[in-house]
Amino acid sequence: MIQFLLQLLQATVTSAEIFFLTLIFSVPLGILVMKAKMSKCKVLSAVTNFYIMVMRGTPLILQLIFVYFAPFYLFSVSMGRFTAVIVAFVINYAAYFAEVYRSGMQSIPVGQHEACAVLGLSRWDSFFYIILPQVFKKVLPAMGNEVITLVKDTALAQTIGVAELFRAAQNASSRSFSTIPIFIAGIFYFIMNATVSKAFDSMERRLSYYSC
Repeated sequence: MIQFLLQLLQATVTSAEIFFLTLIFSVPLGILVMKAKMSKCKVLSAVTNFYIMVMRGTPLILQLIFVYFAPFYLFSVSMGRFTAVIVAFVINYAAYFAEVYRSGMQSIPVGQHEACAVLGLSRWDSFFYIILPQVFKKVLPAMGNEVITLVKDTALAQTIGVAELFRAAQNASSRSFSTIPIFIAGIFYFIMNATVSKAFDSMERRLSYYSC
């Protein structure tokens, strides 16, 4: 039993690495994707819109398989399993975050942009120092939902053989002919999601306090 729990903890570390690396890269990438989609350049906007449609319109499990196997068949280049997982997760979640950011951007009154122009702020200064903080506050609940989904989606990494939490539980379940390891893994996921949920609730309360 102790050995099984140690295996689950080790696999949980892998799941946590997938989770944090995805957030680190997809959150800022989502901002760039959002800016590209809202660009006045029709070609850039159309290409970005197509990318978002593909990411949101196809299963993440299929994207994982494509990212891992496509480079080998197309360019004879092999990609590590863990690297493929991170790449697939990042480009997938960046698309979802971009749409969340876009909804927040469109909720900002036009007067805010006009006020920034009157004050002589550049477009980038206006965006990063005035508009983006307001967008962040508005989209925080939706971002929380996506991040909670990300915790559960890390289980899909097993599709291409990455030994994350759910795969470790499945292996233990097969060896012991019992479903108990899978239920224990479910408790681990619940604890991680509860932690993430509390973190976002805390951020929402702090933002509400400072905006008063």
